[in-house]
Amino acid sequence: MTELGGFQDRVARIDLSDETVAYESIDEEDAKKYIGARGLGVKYVFDQGPEVDPLEPENLLAFMNGPLSGTQVTMSGRIAVCTKSPLTGTVTDSHHGGWSGARLKWAGFDGLLFEGQADEPMYAVVEDGEVELRDASHLWGTGFHETRDTIEEEVEGSYGKNLSIMGIGPGGENGVKYACIMNEDDRASGRGGTGCVMGSKNLKAVVVKSTTKMPKPADPETFREGHQQAMQAIQESEVTAPNEGGLSMYGTNVLMNIGEEMDGLPTKNGRYTSTESMRETEGVDIDAERVSGENVRENILVDEPTCHSCPVACKKEVEVTAMHKGEEMNVRTESYEYESAYALGPNSGHTDRDAVALMIDRCNDMGVDTIDTGNMMAMAMEMTEDGKLEGVGELDWGDTETMIDMIERIARREDEFAGLLAEGPRRVADRKNAHENSLAVKGQTIAAYDPRCMKGMGIGYATSNRGACHLRGYTPAAEILGIPEKVDPYEYEGKGELTAQFQDLHAISDSFDICKFNAFAEGIEEYVMQYNGMTGLDVTEEELLEAGERVYNLERYYNNVNGFDGADDSLPARFLEDGIRGQGASEGEYCELEEMKAEYYEHRGWVDGVVPDEKLDDLGIDIGPGTGVSGGGGAAVSGDD
Repeated sequence: MTELGGFQDRVARIDLSDETVAYESIDEEDAKKYIGARGLGVKYVFDQGPEVDPLEPENLLAFMNGPLSGTQVTMSGRIAVCTKSPLTGTVTDSHHGGWSGARLKWAGFDGLLFEGQADEPMYAVVEDGEVELRDASHLWGTGFHETRDTIEEEVEGSYGKNLSIMGIGPGGENGVKYACIMNEDDRASGRGGTGCVMGSKNLKAVVVKSTTKMPKPADPETFREGHQQAMQAIQESEVTAPNEGGLSMYGTNVLMNIGEEMDGLPTKNGRYTSTESMRETEGVDIDAERVSGENVRENILVDEPTCHSCPVACKKEVEVTAMHKGEEMNVRTESYEYESAYALGPNSGHTDRDAVALMIDRCNDMGVDTIDTGNMMAMAMEMTEDGKLEGVGELDWGDTETMIDMIERIARREDEFAGLLAEGPRRVADRKNAHENSLAVKGQTIAAYDPRCMKGMGIGYATSNRGACHLRGYTPAAEILGIPEKVDPYEYEGKGELTAQFQDLHAISDSFDICKFNAFAEGIEEYVMQYNGMTGLDVTEEELLEAGERVYNLERYYNNVNGFDGADDSLPARFLEDGIRGQGASEGEYCELEEMKAEYYEHRGWVDGVVPDEKLDDLGIDIGPGTGVSGGGGAAVSGDD
């Protein structure tokens, strides 16, 4: 039991196999060590047993909020979903914004731990400290949007007012390895296949009903001072200040033109580092500006919804009318994000703005990750060109007509070709001898930052504990935006240490659980004051940073137990070789990964990517009996040949 402020001291453990619900207190020592949300969720997943098969009933699916979730802290509406990934075989956590995390806290919970497998489809209703399981057989097979609307009618309340719905589409039901969990406003826990795990448990949705019951800080004065300081920083930042450009005006897609201009936008499955390079080399009609935040705002923006306690409103809801196979289609969808637009647009060889909007909406309804879906189609395009898909199917560069339909085909595994792509890049590469066509690390594809042009992203992708990811340690903050200070994106020296520092800082914010955009304005000082004020603790900056390091090392050790080591901290070959195509600043650049890994491991105190026992002891990580590193070479994941 814990008396720390910010916690409800209540976790539900739901065994879907026998349809029982047990309620537990939070272990205060674990809460102090791992903070909450991501950190505490990973601890629950670790304690369940690291060597569990991702799609077996024993795998834990944890929905977790943190001590700052649902409070007055700016951007504190996020929730973490933690589990073992069927895509990568690593531990994973995937977050979404909106109101789900806040409402779960207000409904009386710090977390929901799902284990087992229901005999028939079910959904869970959470209200006033209780969890009820209901039949969802009538919802199985429906898209997320229909699921959401049906549940809204069945459960008293109004979503957007006091009801949050988190659920899966056909992608999760049919075992797409990169299926995601959507919430009512189309925010997604997108990466790592959390929706695939949810589907394997026959869990269609989690519904949270609550009125607004913000936790009160244990130390009001410290909290007030920290909150005021944080708000001032957010208001003064060029990136986060409301209505001053940046995220507030253009959303995350403010980065599209920036990435293009600095020659760091992966294009045509990473063959180029900008659409300009592709256009000038191949003579094709492609231009990143057409799918940029500026273009979206000027032409198709219809609303700017926001998350709990957020003045930035980075979400950009759009409406388009486009022709698809001779029929007029009208779509209103949230949100036209940078990562989605990159993967479904330039990296797939086109910049059709309205087609991208249609694809984003279809991914959301089908419940599949926009990044991996777009990148899988780009991989298939290159494989088609290389003759590696003969007899299976084909997909041509920039064929938006087929791409739009392919999303549902993948989610429903309608044919052999779609079923192959549903397995993710590692399995496709293994089965079709196509590793050179894959832009994945540990089985998860890269985001919209080319590691030849932003070297911090190179070591960041390679050492991310959940596969290639820009959100484990967001070095573009320093390489592009100059936060906390400007560094040369093409310089590799110092990037190992910088990346580790960002990784630890983001482990803290993910464990609070607050939006990473806070870090564009706030620093560790504001974090400490708000955390101490809410919980009543008196931790120092050094102690809080050590907690972030502890979370990252526990995740790394979890992966070590599953066979991952330094050999898995790699990058696709095309990023490591000199002489890339291009006309801009990046021409001839490559990523000096080995040099950065050496610096990174030295800073971390790891040996060839493995956390040594003395490091675990130094950080106070208790691994429990019967758990040990089982060897290198990468883990097996469910479904591998």
